[in-house]
Amino acid sequence: MPPPVLLSVEALSKSYTSQPLFENLSFTISEGDHVGLVGPNGSGKTTLLKILAGVEQPDSGTRALRRGTRIGYVPQDPIFAPGKTVEEVVGVPKILSKAGFTDRTVLTDTLSGGWRKRLAIARELAGEPDILLLDEPTNHLDVDAILWLESLLKSEPEAFVVISHDRMFLENIAGRMLELNRIYAGGMFQTDGRYSTFLERRDELLRNEAAYQDTLANLARREMEWLRRGPKARTTKAKARIKSAEALFDELEEGRDRARTFTAKIDFTASERKTKRLWTGKGIDQWDLFGTAAGGLDILLTPGTRLGILGPNGSGKTTLLRIIAGELEPDAGTIHRADGLRVVYFEQNRESLDPTLTLKRALAPEGDQVVFRDRPLHVASWAKRFLFRPEQLETSVSKLSGGEKARIVLARLMLQPADLLVLDEPTNDLDIPTLDVLEESLQDFPGALVLVTHDRLLLDRIATQILALDGKGNAGYFADYAQALSFRASSEESGPGPASKSKPKGQKRLSYLEQRELEAMEATLLAAERTLAEARERAEDPSIASDATALQECFAQLARAQADVDRLYQRWSELEGKITS
Repeated sequence: MPPPVLLSVEALSKSYTSQPLFENLSFTISEGDHVGLVGPNGSGKTTLLKILAGVEQPDSGTRALRRGTRIGYVPQDPIFAPGKTVEEVVGVPKILSKAGFTDRTVLTDTLSGGWRKRLAIARELAGEPDILLLDEPTNHLDVDAILWLESLLKSEPEAFVVISHDRMFLENIAGRMLELNRIYAGGMFQTDGRYSTFLERRDELLRNEAAYQDTLANLARREMEWLRRGPKARTTKAKARIKSAEALFDELEEGRDRARTFTAKIDFTASERKTKRLWTGKGIDQWDLFGTAAGGLDILLTPGTRLGILGPNGSGKTTLLRIIAGELEPDAGTIHRADGLRVVYFEQNRESLDPTLTLKRALAPEGDQVVFRDRPLHVASWAKRFLFRPEQLETSVSKLSGGEKARIVLARLMLQPADLLVLDEPTNDLDIPTLDVLEESLQDFPGALVLVTHDRLLLDRIATQILALDGKGNAGYFADYAQALSFRASSEESGPGPASKSKPKGQKRLSYLEQRELEAMEATLLAAERTLAEARERAEDPSIASDATALQECFAQLARAQADVDRLYQRWSELEGKITS
């Protein structure tokens, strides 16, 4: 017997302009439903959630709530009355404790974005909702808070609907997926199962749709040829076939319109610098924020390095990024930057955006063109690359969504050739299709990358190494997110409060042989890079282009030489990481 239905909607439609957000949506939410809601920016997810919550009305259609059903709704940016303590907002000590609040007298005005989101969730849970509606709850949450939220959603509300672009979060909490998207004939695709199951079934659906469109196109071609032959159209049978052909053409065009999907084109420009040591820091520390047991962080950034930084809010992630970007000097340690190092910095709060500017001026400050990779482009074409419509060019930045503002910042950064990309939470407000494109672009970037993100899937796929900060003054390097998570768990077992930075017993210094290896490393690397340059020159020699065997051997030598250089830089980083101060 299916579980009782708590909330149902029938034939919902909503428009804000001449272009409808969605039309004729129908679905139900039943007891025990754990629903993830996804879709591209502008598809109407937030509006749909507001309609489910009863805070906004549809243009047409019905919303039916089972009698006595309680709904909790947490918007993207929750609002609290000023001057209130967290206890006054929630009123239930047990719920406050579950949300991680140890001091009930804290004023809401002093809370960070992440703690405000926790408080908003706690406030709704205090009302014991039958359905909890959450709009982008992981925005502004650090990884620890996301793990807390995952655990909470698995145990607390009877049913929930969550809008999120965090793919691993969706995988862990959803038992059913809904996607709002105009590519579907009904405007929505829904399926039971986790996010990974949803991806598989959606791909199958789209493949079938593409095959069906091919069939329609073949039928349309045959009907067009028949019409061009000038049929004797006055017979009843011919008239029926003409009418059927017209309906076929309409259906084909409608399908093509739905299939025209757009994603932002993100492609960072590298400076093509040959220098290998781009940025080096020794003993970097900022009092009371981060460090290591030895008293500071050692960081080496070379082309191809993709360093992910993980840690709770307040552990110093953004501070460290500002130090690497050159915006802040550390309290301790030494820094060496390659001559003329070009750094591109994506700041978390989009502070570089002037809200009074129009979109056109934000994208092209000095005229109607931008120059991308030495090629001039009209600002309208550049805007289209980032999913902006021509009629939006005169729109004020202040009126744009968070995702649109993030795309402006990415567009501006792409115009700057970079040796080093420093990205602070670039995924906030980006939809999943844009995240996929960003991920591919970061993987292809040949320079160095330092990334702070709460998107664990992006971190796992992009980072070659993870630096985990625990917020108590400890740090460690790890191969992947799973290892870093173990570090977080062991750090929690050490209890609250700042950890000691004294040198632990048994910490190893370099052995005699390792010290000799480090001293000779620079000369070893120079020799390896000369070998690499010679191998590259041989591979590019036009005289052997026609000799397939010789060419294959040259490329094999080139691959071996490149592998040797990469291995030596990795070893150099490992040895320097072992040095204690």
